[in-house]
Amino acid sequence: ILNFDKDLFGVILFLQRLQQQLQTQPGSLPFDEILYCNIGNPQSLGQQPVTFFREVLALCDHPDLLKKEEIKTLFSADSISRAKQILALIPGRATGAYSHSQGIKGLRDAIASGIASRDGFPANADDIFLTDGASPGVHLMMQLLIRNEKDGILVPIPQYPLYSASIALHGGSLVPYYLNESTGWGLEISDVKKQLEDARSRGIDVRALVVINPGNPTGQVLAEENQYDIVKFCKNEGLVLLADEVYQENIYADNKKFHSFKKIVRSLGYGEEDLPLVSYQSVSKGYYGECGKRGGYMEITGFSAPVREQIYKIASVNLCSNITGQILASLVMNPPKASDESYASYKAEKDGILASLARRAKALEVAFSKLEGITCNKAEGAMYLFPQICLPQKAIEAAKAANKAPDAFYALRLLESTGIVVVPGSGFGQVPGTWHFRCTILPQEEKIPAIISRFTVFHETFMAEYRD
Repeated sequence: ILNFDKDLFGVILFLQRLQQQLQTQPGSLPFDEILYCNIGNPQSLGQQPVTFFREVLALCDHPDLLKKEEIKTLFSADSISRAKQILALIPGRATGAYSHSQGIKGLRDAIASGIASRDGFPANADDIFLTDGASPGVHLMMQLLIRNEKDGILVPIPQYPLYSASIALHGGSLVPYYLNESTGWGLEISDVKKQLEDARSRGIDVRALVVINPGNPTGQVLAEENQYDIVKFCKNEGLVLLADEVYQENIYADNKKFHSFKKIVRSLGYGEEDLPLVSYQSVSKGYYGECGKRGGYMEITGFSAPVREQIYKIASVNLCSNITGQILASLVMNPPKASDESYASYKAEKDGILASLARRAKALEVAFSKLEGITCNKAEGAMYLFPQICLPQKAIEAAKAANKAPDAFYALRLLESTGIVVVPGSGFGQVPGTWHFRCTILPQEEKIPAIISRFTVFHETFMAEYRD
């Protein structure tokens, strides 16, 4: 946590100072706006919410609207009928009341139906725990899995820092396995096995394997064959599989498709007794980007009754997740059907958002790849690019003199010169001796050319200044 704080929060603190300076001293900086490429927060950067989802939420939160005749001219017929269906599932029709600790049963039924439709295998509402985004579900499982510092969790490097932070907070040991950048951030089972055996030789009881698919910060989408190998590995080694699948809607590569690990497990013929699996989904990503609504769920399968009881007890400590997020999670997994009034507009909004994200990803990837010393894998999915930057030795020495990681030094200079915010790769972990930065693809499409232009000028100037 402390290493992550040092690399990331140095950028954040500097960003906050620049934001204040722009407000109090206009014209004092070489740029007139901050360009946020640092966080997966789509609506903060102008992405519009999906109309159908928001109509249903509005009607659920203010059900008296359903009594008014004019409602039929303001809301689509299917949003009205869906709101009525959802309100009938909520005790007292009150979205401001607590729910069952696991989440409203009828909404879990709807999510289970959506999972079954996605995967082609049955899903059970009793396996679903509604959460305030995916993060609380991750913390819950770390709390359950980790007993002391000798309990280890296999985590991909680079990784989303939620995992390293959660493992540290609960007193466990992070066991890293490195994704292969040369093969598009591939997951090599041989490397995972090597790291597992090394950890066990040091007395670490490795209890689970984390897989992020599509990847954050790396943007790769796992091949189906690779997923089969991962599942078999977890089965053979007795590991819990923690599948972070919050970017499952964000697929941009024509030759790649998202397959849930639940589907892979069932396709292999494994049942409830064979492999413990936790699958995470969130309303914060995808084409919906509803980060502030804090909705999501975890689906747990393959756990014994006593373990499930402990999961429920831990979930009950927080009473319940927020009801708006619960409703939204049910809508995300059960959007309008082709026969519904809202379907055409819904599909147009969804397709438009995803197509724009794909164009932005491609434009940034091409631009980065043209620059001296930068290599950039394709963004097959998720919301990020994770380019590697080969920094001159003089820049590395300057960073050392400033007591900063070289990529954090680069990111701070970029921010100071251009107003572009990226996250240094050292905040995510990387192969020692390599340097990266994570850049989101989320700024408005019309701002991408300005980002590319500013970035290019800065990078060329930086490399000329520090060229060996």
